[in-house]
Amino acid sequence: MQPKSAAPLPETRVPTIADILRAWRANRCVQDSSAGVYLQWIRRFRGYCAQRQFDERAELTRERARCFIDWYAGSRKLDAGRLSGASTALHALSRVYQVMGLNPPTWRAAQRVQPPSDELLRAYADHLARHRGSPEVTVRKKLAHVDKVLQHLARNGKTWRTMTLPDIDEFLIECSNRYARSTTADIAGCIRSFAGFLLATGRISVDLAESVISPVQPKYERPRRALPWEDVQRLLRAVDTSGARGLRDHALLLLMSTYGFGASEVIGLQLQDIDWHAETLQVRRPKTGVSFTLPLLPAVAKVLARYLQHGRPPHTPTRHVFVEMKLPFGPFASSGAVRHIVIKHAQAAKIEAGYLGSHVLRHSNAARQIDAGIRPRVLSDLLGHRDPESVSAYVRIATESLREISLPVPT
Repeated sequence: MQPKSAAPLPETRVPTIADILRAWRANRCVQDSSAGVYLQWIRRFRGYCAQRQFDERAELTRERARCFIDWYAGSRKLDAGRLSGASTALHALSRVYQVMGLNPPTWRAAQRVQPPSDELLRAYADHLARHRGSPEVTVRKKLAHVDKVLQHLARNGKTWRTMTLPDIDEFLIECSNRYARSTTADIAGCIRSFAGFLLATGRISVDLAESVISPVQPKYERPRRALPWEDVQRLLRAVDTSGARGLRDHALLLLMSTYGFGASEVIGLQLQDIDWHAETLQVRRPKTGVSFTLPLLPAVAKVLARYLQHGRPPHTPTRHVFVEMKLPFGPFASSGAVRHIVIKHAQAAKIEAGYLGSHVLRHSNAARQIDAGIRPRVLSDLLGHRDPESVSAYVRIATESLREISLPVPT
């Protein structure tokens, strides 16, 4: 059965192979090593369109590309799941249309975050946002944890109406066997919050929240989460800036180490947040939603400008400053990408540390500020903490660094 074509668009110029190669090279869309394979898929796709009298440009969407791939796989008895390169090739062709101003259809419709389908979870989400002031990212996290609890109860033939403390204890014991202690403690906190909501809204009559036991997380048990400033400098020098990926990584790491940005803040930075004339950066704290302005330091401006001019792919589908260096050149999906960048260049710099997470440069910046004598209250504001006590971890780091350089006292 032939797939039904999308509605035809007005006839337009079809890019030649020379046009395609020229656009790919000029916009750093496709590596030369991949171009040959992509062109093979494009030729097959063009034959498919010609045979069915489909408009090539109208077929350049993610959904229509899947129709082509399913047809090709079926005609050759192949597994369509193994032909992901075909979709990437057609997306690269769509980029050529875009670069040439030929107005291709949107490759993939934007995905909107849907509210919970369950009425109870919708009410809980509204409670968190309206009465607790929780930002969207926190609401999503709590809903995900609560959903795990509800699934556990369902497997045991129970619901939140019949939930008891032994049920919660059993669930948290399971979590402790699957997750880190900090994660289990976080899940326990979400259960307390959910149980408190159920009680406050009259859905249950027994106060379960106060009796939920979670793993104890000692404040100072974790490995030191800051690097000596000499190691931060080594990390930045280790980045190879001869290519686009290195230019991006160097700019990202410099921003984090200079301003103490967390992964979410640097991921969320957009082009309109940089005011080159006023020499400022507009930054939004993802948890609190508070925006503030920072000076765009000359050294940072120079590195950012170099990345934007020579590293960031032109005609990207997003306004985010930092993007993936592969099609579709979208923004980073999570802090895991930042963590990978930190670890990659720390290894190149031969830095050995007990902790190399996505926030290590934020911790390093904070410890350096404390060592320089900045007041904890000011530092807490700069880092965007709601609780000034949060800065105590950085004070401990700074104290440890001072011990490491202390001199022996003569007797």
